[in-house]
Amino acid sequence: MYAQERQQEIVSRARNIGRVSVAELADRFDVTPETIRRDLDALSAQGLLSRVHGGAVPAGKLRLAEASLGTRAEAAPREKLAIAAKAVELLPHTESLTVLLDAGTTTGQLCELLPDQVSLVITNSVPSAGTLSMRPGLDVTLLGGQVRGITQATVGAQTVEALESLRVDVAFVGSNGFSTDHGFSTPDPSEAAIKRAMVQAANEVYVLADSSKWGIDYLVRFAGLDAVTALVTDAALPGEAAQVLRAAGLRVEVAGSQSLSPARAG
Repeated sequence: MYAQERQQEIVSRARNIGRVSVAELADRFDVTPETIRRDLDALSAQGLLSRVHGGAVPAGKLRLAEASLGTRAEAAPREKLAIAAKAVELLPHTESLTVLLDAGTTTGQLCELLPDQVSLVITNSVPSAGTLSMRPGLDVTLLGGQVRGITQATVGAQTVEALESLRVDVAFVGSNGFSTDHGFSTPDPSEAAIKRAMVQAANEVYVLADSSKWGIDYLVRFAGLDAVTALVTDAALPGEAAQVLRAAGLRVEVAGSQSLSPARAG
């Protein structure tokens, strides 16, 4: 295969699954890692890919900026509702469940869907706390801390400290982006600290993220793929992306379909 043909296929693969790695491409094309690095450098110089540690992503996939809560609420509302409905199905079949609910537009959809078996919700989302507090028979705790205007989430040392003293049944956590190399990530370090503490505080952790966030890396990783129980996403996630995630050991729950368990050796 000529270099130009190989590079065209590399770009196509990156756009399809969101990210390519040097090691995987070297094996795929039966060339040296140095050859792949030269390919990626050339494609980066042309503006077709963005280089990242160990590989590349499609140009424009690396992000630092964060959209406002209102802007994100308008994006993919049907998919987010479907994801929330799927997440509710995954709750353990026991009574008096305790739930950690992260701030965000997808996790916020859970407010109207949580079943009566949930007895306590602890959240850092100001809007979600207000909505949930209107439900009879449900105890709601809003974590203290500084409120970030852009996300309406409480953050800071006080919030983290409160989470570090907790142990709950389930945590539903949002993510701005997810990939096999960088895991689950978010732009703001203070929000990442909260998400990380939520992951550590729960027996089961479900990350809720729509498929548009696949292959996008933000500044701060708050969890690796092996740190959560499952990713809950929508049916628009490319099939090849789901296979890559499964091969990396992540359980994937797709709204409207059966779960995709991690690939097993042998």
